[in-house]
Amino acid sequence: MTIPAQLRTVALAVILTWGWKRALVAMGAGALSVLAMAPFHAWPVLFVTFPVLVWLIDGAGGGRLGGIPAAALTGYWFGLGYFVPGLYWIGYAFFVDAQTFAWLTPFAVLGLPAYLALFPAAGCALARLLWTKDAARILALAASLTIGEWLRGHALTGFPWNAFGYALSEPLPLAQTASLIGLWGMTFLAVAIFASPAVLIDRTAERRTSWRVPAAAVTLLLAMGIFGAVRLSLHPTAMVAGAKLRLMQPNLQQDAKFNYSAKAEVMKKYLALSDRASGPQSSGVHDATILIWPESAFPFFLTREADAMAQIADLLPKGTVLITGSVRAPDLPPGHRITRAYNSIYVIDHDGSVLAVYDKLHLVPFGEFLPFQDLMERLGFEQLTRVQGGFIPGSVRHALPVPGVPRALPLICYEAIFPDDVAGRSERPGWIVNLTNDGWFGISTGPFQHLEQARMRSIELGLPLVRSANTGISAVIDPVGRTVASLSLGIEGILDAGLPAAISPTVYARVGDVPAAIIIAIAVIFAVRRRVAGRQP
Repeated sequence: MTIPAQLRTVALAVILTWGWKRALVAMGAGALSVLAMAPFHAWPVLFVTFPVLVWLIDGAGGGRLGGIPAAALTGYWFGLGYFVPGLYWIGYAFFVDAQTFAWLTPFAVLGLPAYLALFPAAGCALARLLWTKDAARILALAASLTIGEWLRGHALTGFPWNAFGYALSEPLPLAQTASLIGLWGMTFLAVAIFASPAVLIDRTAERRTSWRVPAAAVTLLLAMGIFGAVRLSLHPTAMVAGAKLRLMQPNLQQDAKFNYSAKAEVMKKYLALSDRASGPQSSGVHDATILIWPESAFPFFLTREADAMAQIADLLPKGTVLITGSVRAPDLPPGHRITRAYNSIYVIDHDGSVLAVYDKLHLVPFGEFLPFQDLMERLGFEQLTRVQGGFIPGSVRHALPVPGVPRALPLICYEAIFPDDVAGRSERPGWIVNLTNDGWFGISTGPFQHLEQARMRSIELGLPLVRSANTGISAVIDPVGRTVASLSLGIEGILDAGLPAAISPTVYARVGDVPAAIIIAIAVIFAVRRRVAGRQP
């Protein structure tokens, strides 16, 4: 029996699978697909799992209504299998205050994936609507799943975590294509490339034609690698003259970050760690021009604590500024009780004066606010940060002026996973500063995934990324995605590095998602034409 014949036997078994066995096959394929994401980067597994998805949709044609409901259900099980192991670490956050929130863990670990799986379900249903008997169905699936992933990144504030395009973020040369087509274009390519072996089972008039599609996919993958290698060689890491960064990673426990009584302890640790010598020739913070602390660094309103501001002024030598996260109280008339706050970034000069402020725009549902906040609070619910009324969203994203270096684009926590939030800006910054606190998620795959997605923003825009995280992973990344320096997950430490210089705006930085939209539109039109031509199943 030849290899294609053996493959056809396996594919036929998948195609004919029905009922609970079909659900298990779809969930298993989805679960294995997570291995393509950080920290594993085992993306060749998708050459197995995506063809299985294609064959399951092939088999859905035996169902009612042209197989669209069966295809949707297949996509749902695939998505559920993908999201549960991919997002299991969210459950860790509910044990930070276990007495209050632990009972919600099953709802988060299973409920969020159950919601997110609706989007690959919609993508598979759309794909079945466009389905053909020939290789055009691969393009139909790639376009449809990409549309579903885009919707997942936008619906109900969006959550595009582990979008399929991140499978191509390693090795680094492959990721460079994101500078042309962004995350959604990469998602289309990932599905099209990895699903291509499914056509090896197709019966064609000429035997060898079944190899042409996967051969073309591998050729495209090689072309991406060559393009990326050339791009990397053309952009060696260059540094901004005179800029010396010091990132402080305190590895602070979450209960301390929300405990006002720990104020003195927190400040003592931050100050001591920030001024720690990094080597025999180190002068501590005096070696830095920019000191960076992570998201929501204090269990209090920083600028309303005169002693804390005075301690910061004492710490910073002349010519050094601090960029730090902090909750910020809204401006209220005297006597009004503060019940809500902003999640903010401050730029603070050596004399303790505030040079600039950015308020987080894209808040985390259930973490920083509750849907239908007032009703949910009356029912006894509260978000994980336990801020009554929820955080207040900022009004506009703007670059932060930082003395001595180009203006910085601020991204707080998971704002870095939204490419649409940072692309196509009229005001081009010189670097991205991403302050985050992944301490909610312990030692898990979550922080690795978060870093990988933030790094993609650098490649898309041609901007360096400076990332300060409470428990890690803190890193300095150049504008083509090379890691200049980093601190491992779950350790306390400091990271000294230069500031990489930006490169010229990328295609994606100039036009955003237009190229990806054109690619998807062409694929849909092609699939429709093939279907109308009478090649539909």
